[in-house]
Amino acid sequence: MPKWQGMTDLPPLALSVRQPWAWAIIHGGKVIENRSLGSIHAGHMDCRTICIHAASGLKEDEYRWGLWRLDRHGVRCPRPDDLVRSAIIGTVDVVDIVTESDSAWFGGQAGLVLENPRPIVPIPCIGALGYFKWEPADAPAPAPAKPWMVQFQMPDHNDLFSDAPLQFKDIPQKPWSGKG
Repeated sequence: MPKWQGMTDLPPLALSVRQPWAWAIIHGGKVIENRSLGSIHAGHMDCRTICIHAASGLKEDEYRWGLWRLDRHGVRCPRPDDLVRSAIIGTVDVVDIVTESDSAWFGGQAGLVLENPRPIVPIPCIGALGYFKWEPADAPAPAPAKPWMVQFQMPDHNDLFSDAPLQFKDIPQKPWSGKG
């Protein structure tokens, strides 16, 4: 029997977030999830406890930019093949919806202010837009790593100064999605 069967104390609604941002919400101290006002209204987003769903999609340019951006927050992101996708990965409390914030994590038209991230054993799940009522998928495990993820070469890092930023030859371009 999968580990997640019998877990009835999880919130019934989830929000799908692309990696590495889903990981950052649960493990990396990301306290605002940026969204447009239109997506917040259309997705019926409000303040409540929700599950965080790690979306299935992840492109190399998204990961490369996210890795760079998270490093600027002092957060070391896992390799792309270590990021769970297509699964519920934790819960978080949405405590406010803002259109302005002094937080370094704020970078959009609006944002969900997040508190109390709690990781869980990943539960395979198909995502949807906005808040959605989730159900465990029939899949035995979350999405497998794509070939580019396994072959990805992490930027240089100086082990003598572990808190030093990663060394990128060029600053990655922000993907068109504008999320993160």
